[in-house]
Amino acid sequence: MIQVKEFVDADNSYAENKANEFLAGLQEDQVVNVCYGSVVKASRDGVQHQRSTILIVYKTYEKQ
Repeated sequence: MIQVKEFVDADNSYAENKANEFLAGLQEDQVVNVCYGSVVKASRDGVQHQRSTILIVYKTYEKQ
């Protein structure tokens, strides 16, 4: 079965660490794709906030 796991945070190093921890628990052949995106959004008071997202697409194996 194909699954997705999303890591979203304002601190990209936190999302990166959590994604790496998750990947460490998978076998290499389970990883289908890893996508990264980042956006900077300004609030009404002019302060900019960065949001990072890492999406991991992976396979799980059904127990028989």
